[in-house]
Amino acid sequence: MIFLNILMVYPSYPETFWSFKHALKFISKSAALPPLGLLTIASYLPKEWNVKLIDMNYQKLQIEDIVNSDYIFISAMAVQRESAKKVIKICNDLKIPIVAGGPLFTMEPDTFQDSVDYFVLGEAEEIMEELVNDMQEKSLKRYYAKPNFCDIGKTLPPRWSLLNIKKYGSMSIQYSRGCPYNCEFCDISALNGKKPRTKNDRQVIYELQTLYETGWRRSVFFVDDNFISNKSKLKKEILPEIIKWQKEHDYPFSFYTEVSIDFSNDDELMNLMHDAGFDRVFIGLETPDVDSLKEANKYQNLKKDLQESIKKIQSHGFEIQGGFIVGFDNDKPTIFDKMFEFIQNNGIVTAMVGILNAPRGSELYNRLLKENRLKGEISGNNVDVNTNIIPKMNFDFLINNYKNLMNKLYSPKYYYARMKKFLVNYIAPNNSKPKIGLQEIKAFIKSIFVLGIFGKERKHYWKTFFWGLFKKPQAFPKFITLSIYGYHFRKISSKL
Repeated sequence: MIFLNILMVYPSYPETFWSFKHALKFISKSAALPPLGLLTIASYLPKEWNVKLIDMNYQKLQIEDIVNSDYIFISAMAVQRESAKKVIKICNDLKIPIVAGGPLFTMEPDTFQDSVDYFVLGEAEEIMEELVNDMQEKSLKRYYAKPNFCDIGKTLPPRWSLLNIKKYGSMSIQYSRGCPYNCEFCDISALNGKKPRTKNDRQVIYELQTLYETGWRRSVFFVDDNFISNKSKLKKEILPEIIKWQKEHDYPFSFYTEVSIDFSNDDELMNLMHDAGFDRVFIGLETPDVDSLKEANKYQNLKKDLQESIKKIQSHGFEIQGGFIVGFDNDKPTIFDKMFEFIQNNGIVTAMVGILNAPRGSELYNRLLKENRLKGEISGNNVDVNTNIIPKMNFDFLINNYKNLMNKLYSPKYYYARMKKFLVNYIAPNNSKPKIGLQEIKAFIKSIFVLGIFGKERKHYWKTFFWGLFKKPQAFPKFITLSIYGYHFRKISSKL
């Protein structure tokens, strides 16, 4: 076997809504989540090879690391495009060959035709054996792609040993890929398919165990496109095993994930997920406007009253993080006020509102291409004050009202009011005690100084602080967390 030096590079994120850059400072962390794709692919490389990972969200890419490598593996999403281009240029200048994969390069290979040597398009697990053999024989092909989606029931666990886990705010694993819904603006069907594929219970538990053995004891994000796409399997196989494992290990993890609104239809599923340690779910709520939901092919959001569904999910102990969009063709000038009232009235504390964009692979992209209404590629930044489509709404009106909406949502007055509305009905997990360590104590003390003494939100911070301390003590850790998140979101909104 030929010995090779492989350098895996994960480009940096700009300052975005989900980067949590300003919140991470409270807990002395540098990155929100690890590069799960690269960690998984690393498990397919021969153990004899020297493999090093550079996550540019907390590490500097050194020239020495590049020149000492036989190949550079790079993976990225659209939001990392500019950082990826800089990395690729450096590698090109140093004449080190690049193997590129992941969503950005799968959807935009033409953008990198003149700079990337080898492409891995789509899912890589079932391609890796061929790629490794070709690397050893120095006979790599330009493109590697599999016509069908892979069997993730055979996927290897992430190679956690490449990480410095102390740099991250949360860890991540994956149980399923794909989503049965067909929202017009979404590219998941193109990337991961409409038919959900799942791992088995042994895989999930093994990945949790290996993560546990690294010393990790905090939140874990299931990065699934729609975690509940196979409800029957979750209820019969996966969640009972997770609950059993959590009990045996004294609930070391809290979980969060992405679900669809039909989560509210299944009390048994909600109870099982809560018992397993899930306390947050991201849901694509998109818009309170019925015509815009129809336009987006978001019919799952029309089957039941959205507000009732939200209330029910929250009553089962889940914080809902909502995704919202403005700029649909059917949006009227009143949508901004309507959106604000919907978010406030439903206690959606974390509301990610973005302007409609059309990613490659989505039906929206194909439709607008025919209508000659596209202009370039998406930035990947959920709160970018731009769009790659030509909207029907006046562009300046759209941008100005979007900025006003975001600044209003994350002004201390409305943010803390929304937080209190949520906390009134919040049910703290009863299956484990909050993990109070040095990290949490430092975050608490820093929140007092940054938010309670010097912050613009100090009046609202202290008012809610004492209300929570005496009226809802079991929710007090959640108050501190959400206060810190609000600081980050306000910083992001103020720069729009």
